[in-house]
Amino acid sequence: MEEPDFWNDPEKSTKIMQELKGLKDTVEEFHGLESLFEEIELLLEMGYEENDPEVIPEIEENLNKLQKDLEELRLATLLCDEYDKCNAILTLHAGAGGTESCDWAGMLYRMFTRWAEKKGFSLEVLDYLDGDEAGIKSVTVQINGLNAFGYLKSERGIHRLVRISPFNAAGKRQTSFVSCDVMPDIEEDVDVEINMDDLRIDTYRSSGAGGQHINKTSSAIRITHLPTGIVVQCQNERSQFQNKDKAMQMLKAKLYMLKKQANAEKLSDIRGDVKDIAWGSQIRSYVLQPYTMVKDHRTGEENGNAGAVLDGALDGFISAYLKWNSLKNTEQAQ
Repeated sequence: MEEPDFWNDPEKSTKIMQELKGLKDTVEEFHGLESLFEEIELLLEMGYEENDPEVIPEIEENLNKLQKDLEELRLATLLCDEYDKCNAILTLHAGAGGTESCDWAGMLYRMFTRWAEKKGFSLEVLDYLDGDEAGIKSVTVQINGLNAFGYLKSERGIHRLVRISPFNAAGKRQTSFVSCDVMPDIEEDVDVEINMDDLRIDTYRSSGAGGQHINKTSSAIRITHLPTGIVVQCQNERSQFQNKDKAMQMLKAKLYMLKKQANAEKLSDIRGDVKDIAWGSQIRSYVLQPYTMVKDHRTGEENGNAGAVLDGALDGFISAYLKWNSLKNTEQAQ
């Protein structure tokens, strides 16, 4: 019996094995929930038969765990869109505000990095531009892991920070904005025709961390698709050709997603509302003074522990978004 063709393609076989592992993990999680439920039933029976109140704390602990694990499994069922299982390509751009906005972009980059680490995802920097004095002007990272895009699509849009700026000598409260764009890393060769006359391709020197070759040669690539204004950049590879291939892959993915949309309203759902990096367009606010609160303006989800959120505790917001988005899609379908 001949081996299937995909085993001869390392990328396809890796993807299939990742999907298989994800399915196995889901089945194991379900069996774990069954066992935990049976254990709770047994503890309840023992408590009633022996009239033993000492089992109550153990029952409460198991019930809390069951509720938490069941909620996580339920959320996984909401990740059913075409590209939810894909890796994610996340881009941050500092808005108007100079050093303050660049510093806020750096804080968000740290937040997403910490979140990815907690999820066991890997992170690869594709493009990085330092701020003039501090922080980051822009950064593009690829976050690799099962359902990475499905989770991170909740982060598309404008993120607003309110705090007393460490860069303001007068100690006044200041508001800063950073845009976050998230796209799936579509690995297969998507059916998108690109007219090379529609592209402007620029080369420049990499600005991020790297060896002598990366920093001293113009190996970084920036591709602008003139009809749509889409800009993609890549500088992490040693070769200019490798960077160009990756940038073209990113461009094709973005154009394919645009092609899938029938109108501008659906387009904003895919790319996120990232046109205006300014007041009134934010999806989430992070307030550090005069009180601490992070609030998502789409779902109403709040967390008073802003420090924990900025340290990567995003699951509550992601969970609320997936429920909200599922309900919205159901209502639109009716």
